[in-house]
Amino acid sequence: MDNFIVSARKYRPATFDTVVGQQHITVTLKNAIKNNQLAQAFLFCGPRGVGKTTCARILAKTINCGHLTADVEACGECDSCKSFQNGNSFSIHELDAASNNSVDDIRNLIDQVRIPPQTGKYKIYIIDEVHMLSQAAFNAFLKTLEEPPSYAIFILATTEKHKILPTILSRCQIFDFNRIKVADMANHLASIATKEGVSYDTDGLHVIAQKADGGLRDALSMFDQIVSFSNKQVTYQSVIDNLNILDYDYYFRLTDAVIKEDSPSALLILDEILSHGFDGSHFISGLGSHFRDLLVAKEPATLKLLDTSDTIRQRYLRQSHAISSGLLLSALNIANQCEVNYRTSKNQRLQVELALLKMCHIASAIQLAKNGSATIVAEKKKPSESVIPANTPVQPVAGAIPVQATAAEVPAAIVSPPQSSVSSPPSPIIERSSPATGQPSPTTQNSRSWGKVKLSNAIPDLNTIFDDKQAVVQADEPELLTGDEREPFSHDDLLKHWHAFADKLKADNKINLFTLMTANPPQLLADYQIGVVVENPIQQDLLNASKIDILNELRFKLRNFAVNLVPKQVANDAARKPYTAQEKYQAMAAKNPALDTLRKAFNLGLE
Repeated sequence: MDNFIVSARKYRPATFDTVVGQQHITVTLKNAIKNNQLAQAFLFCGPRGVGKTTCARILAKTINCGHLTADVEACGECDSCKSFQNGNSFSIHELDAASNNSVDDIRNLIDQVRIPPQTGKYKIYIIDEVHMLSQAAFNAFLKTLEEPPSYAIFILATTEKHKILPTILSRCQIFDFNRIKVADMANHLASIATKEGVSYDTDGLHVIAQKADGGLRDALSMFDQIVSFSNKQVTYQSVIDNLNILDYDYYFRLTDAVIKEDSPSALLILDEILSHGFDGSHFISGLGSHFRDLLVAKEPATLKLLDTSDTIRQRYLRQSHAISSGLLLSALNIANQCEVNYRTSKNQRLQVELALLKMCHIASAIQLAKNGSATIVAEKKKPSESVIPANTPVQPVAGAIPVQATAAEVPAAIVSPPQSSVSSPPSPIIERSSPATGQPSPTTQNSRSWGKVKLSNAIPDLNTIFDDKQAVVQADEPELLTGDEREPFSHDDLLKHWHAFADKLKADNKINLFTLMTANPPQLLADYQIGVVVENPIQQDLLNASKIDILNELRFKLRNFAVNLVPKQVANDAARKPYTAQEKYQAMAAKNPALDTLRKAFNLGLE
């Protein structure tokens, strides 16, 4: 026990080359030393355990080394290096700003700076957790930091860069440390395990690296803990048991249940997870990450984004081929929505169970919704059946979904509360108002039965899965105003009312029509004809669809019912920017053909 040293201290890097995952910083510092271009003050910032203080110590030791190696590393043999390693160097000083954060502490430091180094070329001050200094201490430190003696170098380290005064930041050369990648961390743990004679499997080391969240010191602490727990046998099972991590296998089994639409198995797996003491929020968050990893695994170009071992990566590859991208995106959206609602839910377990049931019945819900939309479209094509006289008994329209359906058609878990008439497809059964109240009569209320769930003007809560725009019944087109008035008007009068109407469209969020009306000024032609410039067929269709509304506004404001709109096509050789989503996509795909390959691989569409 007397000789035991934790791995974070025992294997702390002593040279730039042994620093893990921060090559962009170590290379810069080595070049600065080599070219004798050292700044007066450095600021190392980044999350905990990524090597800030370690790099500060290596930099300080290397600067004062008397015999640098050919690759700009400290020799470790000169008097300066040995005194630093023994902790008795007179030229390198470390200050913990968390416990020495007062003005007096900084004044003492400033007094020491005035004394030249006794050994070595530079006098170096490492101030750790510098953001803990008080406001007065920062102010006292400013002048010395801006104009230090030629032999003084300050190396500041912090985890909270935003708490440091801008006046301090402007006087420092700032280095941002990255979170260490999972692969780099796992390789470092493997090398330590080999040196310590510890048996391991790569899956277990990857789990430790993922749990550390980019901090190598955290990873080494967990590694020491598991080595003690497992008696020097770091296996995947020992890691998940000791760190209380949810096994990958649960997520793979649950995804198989979603693919097979096996909701009972999904609920049983959830019960097993909760019985082991895991939180529902932790589970649903991990499930969302699992779906994300499956999406990543479907495309070879994005496979490198999987931070897992080779064994787990092969499982992701196999399962990603068994599930469609559309189902994955829908399930991912449901998981994300469940995670958002989890904290505020009074019955949190039910919130997770409901999400799992929705996932298990996505395919059947899509099919039912499509069938319902097809029925509505068919009914719109039969105008003779869309109107029923008031004295005629209401009958179901042919092809409507029967009131008594089998329980297997759609489960209750995916049914949403009644939606508004704008977003919900109307029932095939016609409503009739009561003469006394004007409300729908109870005998003719919109109703359908999906399984054993009776719906009233409701659709499945799957607005993220399919587009139900076809189910929206368009309102009747407005009528064109006519009259005998022919009040003359000028081009300025036209522009005044034209732009006023365009501003009204913008306020109503009709951006496409607003753009059409304001992109080019209207032209006043003979016989009160107004020329409107259209740049593409989409704008032509938009003008035709909105022509009556524009004319009604202009005829009323200008008091001239002879006003008419005439589309004017732009010249064929005129260069124009892509306008529609389709044109924009084609322009982007022409520059980067890989975009079209990605769209086809994920079966994506344009909105």
